[in-house]
Amino acid sequence: MTEPFQFKASDVNIEKRETVFQGFFRMDKLWLTHPRFDGRNMPQFTRELFIRGDATCVLPYDPDRDELVLLEQFRLGALGRDQSPWLLELVAGMNEEGETNEDVAQREGQEEAGLSFSTLEKICNYLVSPGGTTEMIHLYYGRVSTESSGGLYGLEHEHEDIRAHVVSADEAIAMISDGRINNAAAIIAIQWLQLNRPRLRAGR
Repeated sequence: MTEPFQFKASDVNIEKRETVFQGFFRMDKLWLTHPRFDGRNMPQFTRELFIRGDATCVLPYDPDRDELVLLEQFRLGALGRDQSPWLLELVAGMNEEGETNEDVAQREGQEEAGLSFSTLEKICNYLVSPGGTTEMIHLYYGRVSTESSGGLYGLEHEHEDIRAHVVSADEAIAMISDGRINNAAAIIAIQWLQLNRPRLRAGR
């Protein structure tokens, strides 16, 4: 059986590329070809690509109290669906030039929830929607104390309006099961917590 990953980025021939929109985000149009699995070359085709930088997301969890901090805020992309466009999410922010993922995690923890992470443990990196955007998420667990957490946060000049909620781990898991939490970063992180919760609570 053929092994996966027989092709590399160098096998893609980008014949033309132009920026078709530049605003808060950028959209490029590409004309490209690449080899096919059957040995032929793909005829030239076009794709639009949403250029968005990497982001870092953090699951704030207190293993002593078995509680999480989840952030509620408005998300335009959820508008028009049969649900509230105010979502429960993780601490998250776009990576700026020169910042490490850990720098972003600590900055956003303070800005969005008044949190400082005593420990940051990498969960995974994943591509958000590679059929159309460049964005990569760097996902972490951050150890916090939830004893005095919660409240209103966000930077007004960035049009942020955030409510930080403290919820039990059991409740967060239930919210995934019943669909109240339906964004990828939170689902992946909370399912990771299900697998690692005994280890974290044991202090390992």
